[in-house]
Amino acid sequence: MNTTIVECVANYSEARRAEVVDAIAESITAVPQVVLLDRHSDDDHNRTVLTFAGPPDEVADAAFRSIATAAALIDLDDHHGEHPRIGATDVVPFIPISGIGMSECVELAQQVGRRVAGELNIPVYLYEEAAVQPDRRNLENIRRGEYEGLKVEIEKDAKREPDYGPSELGRAGATVIGARHPLIAYNVYLATADVSIAKKIARTVRNSSGGLRYVKALGMLIDGCAQVSMNLTNYKSTAVGRVVEFIRREAARYGVSVASSELVGLIPEDALVDAAEWYLQLDHFDPEQILERRLRAALAGGSQDTAGRGNAEFLDALAAGTPTPGGGSAAAYTGAAAAALVAMVASLTIGKKKYAAVEAQMSSVLEQAIELKAGLAAAVEQDADAFAAVMQAFKMPKDTAAVAMERTKAIAAATMHAAQVPLQVARMAVAVMGLAEQVVAEGNLNAITDGGTAAAMAHAALMGAGYNVRVNLSGLTDSSVTNALLSELGDLEERATKLDKTVRNHLQNRGGLHLA
Repeated sequence: MNTTIVECVANYSEARRAEVVDAIAESITAVPQVVLLDRHSDDDHNRTVLTFAGPPDEVADAAFRSIATAAALIDLDDHHGEHPRIGATDVVPFIPISGIGMSECVELAQQVGRRVAGELNIPVYLYEEAAVQPDRRNLENIRRGEYEGLKVEIEKDAKREPDYGPSELGRAGATVIGARHPLIAYNVYLATADVSIAKKIARTVRNSSGGLRYVKALGMLIDGCAQVSMNLTNYKSTAVGRVVEFIRREAARYGVSVASSELVGLIPEDALVDAAEWYLQLDHFDPEQILERRLRAALAGGSQDTAGRGNAEFLDALAAGTPTPGGGSAAAYTGAAAAALVAMVASLTIGKKKYAAVEAQMSSVLEQAIELKAGLAAAVEQDADAFAAVMQAFKMPKDTAAVAMERTKAIAAATMHAAQVPLQVARMAVAVMGLAEQVVAEGNLNAITDGGTAAAMAHAALMGAGYNVRVNLSGLTDSSVTNALLSELGDLEERATKLDKTVRNHLQNRGGLHLA
């Protein structure tokens, strides 16, 4: 079973012609292994959001096919709707879900972008994590002036040149492609037709105007009702419930109330659980108290403690006397646990008045820690797969000189990959140490030892990964390559030693710990 899963939440500038949306959806589902998870069309916005997922290459192909279909069927010169847009396929983000990191989703975005530009002659802009220009990280900057404005500016203003493709727009417009974390598209309707109130509230709540971090918002009139239309880009740091209450209080200032709200597309289960926990003021709540979660665990043959079950399975496999998983996987697993601890300390700091001055810093730490946790967790399996590939190369036949040469090349390539996987773990482990140093220096004092533990575990992960890098490189003969990798590893170890010393100083001076 393929455990590498990418999600794509593509936005198309059409909702009123069902046959066009059907054709776009069919171009996606025609790709094997790609599953259409959700379809949301809004007539007022004249926009459809299709959410689909599957293995990376297949999702990339489905995205390209959908862009080609939309380009053939949507003419932006005849398009009108409330939502800002610059393309028939307006925006295509790739989102890591399982067994894949953000960097790989960035590569996927670049790959699809080049193909769209080369084969369809459509200008492509890269955004969010895939952006190559800092001012293009935010989608709003790219969509400024919408299709009509871009059609003029793209030919005259060098700053509006696309990352790929021609500097002119056809009737399919341009497409924005990128990589990002899970996003919640969420709209709040006000009990008024006065759109100016929605616009004022949107200006107050959105991050770019000094509002809540990780909130993007617009005010608009939809079917006679004022709407605050939002994208919540990090629900773990800025919870949905907090956003709704912010809007409710702002609306009360203008003498109106919240009439209703709606989701566009899908929402992570944890986001709803967080909202319920916050609104109901559930103290000491454990998500495993949810009946359906407990049932899923029981019916799957697991224990009641699903987290403990996952840990036990990995530790049992580690102790099984088989070559994999081994030390490299254990190092990655330890690094992932360290990143999780950093995220915990950052979360315990955010929202506390005492630490308001470092809230933005801790929010950034939290976001980075979550991404590193995912990358290190994926490396647990990647390390085992890399070792298995080396063993498979050694099993290749060597009957003739030509076959033996191919075997030698395969062994060298597999061994190099087996060295690069733990080297990447080493890089991520040092990055975790850097974040741990920040939470120990500035984070919630009540959790300072948790930050110190994270730093120690990340250092151990680096050491374990380093052993695996060195043992694999010892089997290679190309000294120019091995020396470069060993030099980088040495630099990482030197940086880790300095970080370890700094963390210990913080623990002694700020935490009052007496360390030998």
